[in-house]
Amino acid sequence: MTPALIMLGYAAALAWFGAAPLARLTSSGVNARLGLTVWFVAMSSALGSAVVAVAFLVRTAVNGWPRFAGTICQSVTGAPCPPQLYRSAIFEASVAAGSALAVLTVLTLSWRYGRSVQGARRRASEHAQAARITGRRFPGTGIPPLSTAVVLETSQPAVYCVPGRPATIVLTTGALAVLDPPQLLAVLAHEHAHLAGRHHLLVILGKATRAGFPAVPLFTRGAEEVARLAEMRADDVAALRSGRDTLLQALVAMGTGRPLPTPAAALAATGGIVSARVRRLLDPPGRSSRAYHGLALSAVLIALAAVPALLPVVS
Repeated sequence: MTPALIMLGYAAALAWFGAAPLARLTSSGVNARLGLTVWFVAMSSALGSAVVAVAFLVRTAVNGWPRFAGTICQSVTGAPCPPQLYRSAIFEASVAAGSALAVLTVLTLSWRYGRSVQGARRRASEHAQAARITGRRFPGTGIPPLSTAVVLETSQPAVYCVPGRPATIVLTTGALAVLDPPQLLAVLAHEHAHLAGRHHLLVILGKATRAGFPAVPLFTRGAEEVARLAEMRADDVAALRSGRDTLLQALVAMGTGRPLPTPAAALAATGGIVSARVRRLLDPPGRSSRAYHGLALSAVLIALAAVPALLPVVS
């Protein structure tokens, strides 16, 4: 009984109070790939601990119902309970109803999670198929990043990838109008990094977890952070392949619909996640900053992986 309560308490504390410190640690986007790992391990740790706690409770209830009922009664009253109390029909019915409600809640949340994942995959597949039907093939099919690229006729600058078999990179005529060839290759390298890193799966899982637990801070904030860090990780890969300045110019052109002459103008003309990405490219972290964040994130990662395994042993 005690291990189950400790595991459940750990899961609740992490789910409700862990989002804010994790967000502060990953807000700068330093070591974006490690930051993604930390968020997913944190969400998995909270979910896994809650499931293990419920499993402990169910096993205890099945293996020793009278003792389990007595433990529950003592936990509620704070004193030893006579058998006449915890073996009464009313008490046993109440405990059984609570246990059934806990199991039903887990099953309902799991169903919502699976439904959200399947829905996101279906929508992505339908969107990719529609893009391939309505768009025209990009005239660079011999180049790997362009082998499955299609162009849609619209003035809004946009370049994005849609997972599937095959995965599709979608460009608009508006994007082709504002990007020169090096900038276009930088943007395509960014999208190719998304596909190679399976970022679409990470984003889908983050959104599905938020849909399953809409009021829990760790999962609502986690979905946002996963999407943001995935963009920054793809920026890192694209900057290595095409150059930081070229990628910065491409981001500005895509965000504003026109190239801007100065970095200051870039920051003034962009907002939201694009502004954060531009600022990060303008002022990249130094070695000491990367080392500090790497050590901090690694320590958090080890703690998140080790604590759930040690709690049942310690208790």
